[in-house]
Amino acid sequence: MRWMDAERQALVATFRETDPDAPTLCAGWDARRLLGHLVQREHSLWSQLMDVAAKREPGHEKHLSELVATAETPEGYEALVARFAAGTGPANPMTWFGDSVQLLEYIIHHEDVRRGVGTPEPRVLPAAEQEALWKRMPFLAKMTYRKSPVGVSLARPTGDSAVVKKGENGVVVTGDVVELALYLSGRREAAAVAITGQPQNIEAFKQWSTRSF
Repeated sequence: MRWMDAERQALVATFRETDPDAPTLCAGWDARRLLGHLVQREHSLWSQLMDVAAKREPGHEKHLSELVATAETPEGYEALVARFAAGTGPANPMTWFGDSVQLLEYIIHHEDVRRGVGTPEPRVLPAAEQEALWKRMPFLAKMTYRKSPVGVSLARPTGDSAVVKKGENGVVVTGDVVELALYLSGRREAAAVAITGQPQNIEAFKQWSTRSF
């Protein structure tokens, strides 16, 4: 089984345990709307692209709102959860991408739901799943920090590290792999990471990060 499938199952369980109206780390989205986003992304990609193009404020996306409206009742919500739980068919591009795209998406959104109402105890992922996620960190970080004014490296408490933006003056962002994924995706306040380096480099990095995303 791919790790994305295991993570989907875990996320499904969390959606079933969570109040659909509970806030998430995604501004403007409650748990119901985040669930709708995942279903839209995997089954109605064209409508998602139209929502993105319309550039409406989060929580007011036209096509996503229509999908979420079907989940206002307990029965409708469960039907939407079941649709997500069923996964994607063999002809769906999301299936082809597999762990290379879906694992990171699921883990980040899983924490969006879990941490939307506070900071729960971190989940302990299997070591092999953590390694699968770590392999995807450098690419995401290189895209995120390509315009950083200072060099950037990622590090894990286990000792693994990766340079993602070269530079003589640099910072190191250290944390467990899930925390790094949250930090890189813009969930900085919710991510338990440490940033080390010369004070001026840390300040430049944080100021740039705040302006950029």
